[in-house]
Amino acid sequence: MQPTPDFDPRRAAKTLLREGRSGALATLMAGSGDPYCSLVNVATAFDGAPLLLLSDLALHTRNLAADPRVSLMLDERKPGDPLEGARIMLMGRIARSDDAAERRRYLARHPEAAGFAAFKDFAVYRIAVTRCHLVAGFGRIVDLDAADLLTAVDDADALAEAEASAVAHMNEDHADALRLYATRLLGAPDGAWICTGCDPEGLDLLCGTMARRLTFPQRVTTPGALRQTLKALADEARARPAPEVAG
Repeated sequence: MQPTPDFDPRRAAKTLLREGRSGALATLMAGSGDPYCSLVNVATAFDGAPLLLLSDLALHTRNLAADPRVSLMLDERKPGDPLEGARIMLMGRIARSDDAAERRRYLARHPEAAGFAAFKDFAVYRIAVTRCHLVAGFGRIVDLDAADLLTAVDDADALAEAEASAVAHMNEDHADALRLYATRLLGAPDGAWICTGCDPEGLDLLCGTMARRLTFPQRVTTPGALRQTLKALADEARARPAPEVAG
């Protein structure tokens, strides 16, 4: 299916991936090969690859040690009939990650996990996505390749190196701008919004259990370009009228 003016399957899939906080992980039972499904919390790497925090004691972790093939389903958690909401099914192979930046990104997305993430039996795992199946409503069912879903980062080393400090700066000094991004640009409820990560294509926002994705109008690959883009988006948000509060 080709993109239409009101529907871009690549953007829809990327948004679902970046906004997902939990999903269903399918593994294959060691020995029998029977399918096994479990609930997991999810974050994303700088390039969008799904990140999971798994315990060696869990059955799904023992399964993937024998066969690394997995599938992960994420949905938008839309009120009402869940089958009317959009969802993506990711397929690929999973492997343990010792990347400190990926661990930081996971814990930024799931700060409640910090209490047990240091236990010896827990580790961060990364899914190398090979393909994706998007269901976004009637007539909007699309198969995508990994390149359609993930973010190109080969030219963004400078941004990757500055990400942690940029996120901390936004949370410490620009909480008002984060709140404006969420409420006026994304139509999200008001609250104490924080930034959990950034990448060449957007900013990840979190308020309690709500996650939102602010997509940039153009790719950003350096800290300087990031500052300019965030300032322009803040100016745009301030120029928009405040959302009406229900009486």
